[in-house]
Amino acid sequence: MTKKISILVVDDEESVRDSLFNWFIEDGYRVECAENASKALSMLESDNFDIILADIKMPGMDGLEMLKRIKTLRKDSIVIIMTAFATVDTAVQALKDGAFDYVTKPFDPDDLSHLIRNASKQISLLEENEILKEKVVSLENIEDLIGNSQAMQQVLREIESVAQSNASVIITGESGTGKELVARAIHANSPRKFFPMVSVHCGALSESLLESELFGHEKGAFTGAVYNRKGRFEMADSGTIFLDEIATISPKMQVELLRVLESKSFVRVGGNKEITSDFRVICATNRDLKTMVEKGIFREDLFYRLNVVNINVPPLRERIDDIPLLVEYFIRKYCTSMNRPPMTIEVAALKRLEEFPFPGNIRELENMIERAIVVGNGKKISLRDLPLGKTLVSTTVESLDDLEKNHISQILSKYNWNISVSAKALKVDRVTLYNKIRKYDLKPAK
Repeated sequence: MTKKISILVVDDEESVRDSLFNWFIEDGYRVECAENASKALSMLESDNFDIILADIKMPGMDGLEMLKRIKTLRKDSIVIIMTAFATVDTAVQALKDGAFDYVTKPFDPDDLSHLIRNASKQISLLEENEILKEKVVSLENIEDLIGNSQAMQQVLREIESVAQSNASVIITGESGTGKELVARAIHANSPRKFFPMVSVHCGALSESLLESELFGHEKGAFTGAVYNRKGRFEMADSGTIFLDEIATISPKMQVELLRVLESKSFVRVGGNKEITSDFRVICATNRDLKTMVEKGIFREDLFYRLNVVNINVPPLRERIDDIPLLVEYFIRKYCTSMNRPPMTIEVAALKRLEEFPFPGNIRELENMIERAIVVGNGKKISLRDLPLGKTLVSTTVESLDDLEKNHISQILSKYNWNISVSAKALKVDRVTLYNKIRKYDLKPAK
């Protein structure tokens, strides 16, 4: 462990608090004390303690009730129960409620020090596990960047070139081209890869919600803020923050974002403490930010702060050579996830896909292949298995809004208007799907 472990001792006896405070200080820990559960819970709202030692018998709220409250707020907290009245029932109840262990009074200093060392190792393992999870997720997403076309190879070269720096990046391209995958590839190939990549879908949140999401909030900052909450910038410390649909943020948020990018510091909503965070910012948009700057819709200074490097992800119609590779990848992916035997695609069906303009890009192709595997009965995907068969034959396409409306309507019908399942299939969050339903005035069939 490179950081100093922090311990909170909660006991109504001053002599116990003093003894434990001195023992743990000598062992090199950061130690604070509280004489009752109420004060301890108040301290936990403003400070994070790695280990909490709580007496089971205290005036007012006892240790078991305090344990339940701590686990409600922070389920990973390590709580050790202290008691002079140890019984099997007490010990079992404490462990059931999530206690790491329990100790009986009077304490043996060596035994207690050993228990704290074990708890510290547990904390270290949890932190290492989270880092490994982030690394695995990043590596899995790199595999999704598939393509041998000249256009895609250029993107891969740009990723390799920019990954080692801390420069801000704007990833541009049409909806469905895989901009977030590019962001994850940059992060996974950077020195920050062992720290989190935190994503924020700016277009799905109102101004006030986005502010709270980015900067965090203090307890009581607004209705429903019942405890302190870290913001995404704070979570991205030493890692990367990915701001999707950056063009949708309000003028007020543009000003606040510019200040954070320049100072790498911010204040939680409802707070007054300055918080610093070492993050790298990557943004994505399907809009022309330069035109928005010229029209006065997007701040010029923010644009140049973000647009140190620009990577444009080509639409699928400009990388037709990659369609066979992508089709093969999606067939393998969904056959595995659906526990289906391996499938291939008929030559005629693949040729038709190569002729289709794909206004929805890779996302649309992926949805087509998924549906074809669901409805197909044979070992090969045929023309009749592909959705939008009539549209595929035509050389003309509807407007993007019409295509999006039709596609969302089909997915909602397919999953019987189950919003959660439909949003997952569309690869958007529930808020975005609700907004699209309102935009296109979609309703279930009667």
